[in-house]
Amino acid sequence: MLSEATRTIVKATVPALEAHGSEITQVFYRNMFAAHPELLDIFNTANQGQGRQQTALAATVLAAAKNIDHLEALLPQVSHIANKHRALQVRPEHYPIVGEHLLGAIRQVLGDAATPEILAAWGEAYGAIADVFIATEQNLYQAEAWQGFADFTVTERRDIGSEMVEFTVSPTAVSLPAVRAGQYITVQVRPEAEGHLALRHYSICSTDTASGLKFAVKRENADGHRGLVSHYLHDKVQVGDTLKLSAPAGDFCWENGSHPVVFLSAGIGITPLLAMLQAQVEADAGREIVWLHAAADEDAQAFKAETAALLSRAQNAVSHVFYSEQGQRMTPEWLKTHTPDNATVYLCGSMAFMDSMAGLFESFERPQQSVRFEPFGPKMSVGA
Repeated sequence: MLSEATRTIVKATVPALEAHGSEITQVFYRNMFAAHPELLDIFNTANQGQGRQQTALAATVLAAAKNIDHLEALLPQVSHIANKHRALQVRPEHYPIVGEHLLGAIRQVLGDAATPEILAAWGEAYGAIADVFIATEQNLYQAEAWQGFADFTVTERRDIGSEMVEFTVSPTAVSLPAVRAGQYITVQVRPEAEGHLALRHYSICSTDTASGLKFAVKRENADGHRGLVSHYLHDKVQVGDTLKLSAPAGDFCWENGSHPVVFLSAGIGITPLLAMLQAQVEADAGREIVWLHAAADEDAQAFKAETAALLSRAQNAVSHVFYSEQGQRMTPEWLKTHTPDNATVYLCGSMAFMDSMAGLFESFERPQQSVRFEPFGPKMSVGA
């Protein structure tokens, strides 16, 4: 339990965090990696280079300060981040390192304004937050299907759309668990000319694991950024090669229900929703389904045949696909008209797509609506 004095001091730092949060997290990462280069084997350096990880961490620290009186409000974010941490193999011994360099960055950026009282209060607050993460992650580690990263053999690779490949992999020494629709695996590789390991999450495409785990990878070239791992997997990994995977993880999972369901995706964001559609049709083909997907063009539309086959088995489904290069858009008016007021909505796509769509559905002010989402990028994060 945090003391009243600590909570008061932490809340008082909110304006400073709002003004200097990004600078603090930039200094934090720079100093931590200089002192502990081995952590580069865990952290996504691409997100570091694009500033996305720093932004996510700054949002986390600010949210913790604003909610210091009722940290339970952050539990949904804790669950999401803890799943990521378990998949990346973040361990309890990493938290003191993060705490040390986070406090050091606050002191370095704020200078004399970071009084001993402020640093002591944030040290106490960070310790309490870290304890919550460690306890949550311990439960996830105890439930994981296998420990660490296990060897898998690539048994199939096939093109599923423009610059998108689906890999099927089979374990060499572990047993496959039942997979929940919406979960992801984490791939560990060491690309040439890199001095450290690289880890990436990829959504599982199917809950059917009879022939192995299936996941899809888009070759990333957006905004001048060349995806390190996606290019490696596309260019170097062939049938017969070995990949290292950690056990399935994630809390963005499909649940059956009586209300209508909307599956809304863009680009490679279709991968977890395809598994959800499969699970839905197999569990209750009569549930009202609205399937919405956005792609650049028909060549870029992944899993066309698989989606059509699943929708043909549904008894109450409508489907709409939008091609942006033809000027087709999901406008607010169209979405409000074509999605049920009481639907459970599953969203997945790029960060920009998620920001836009989540905001639109929130603006509809539907009391019975439930929106769940998984962006391809860092949410609020406390490390990885």
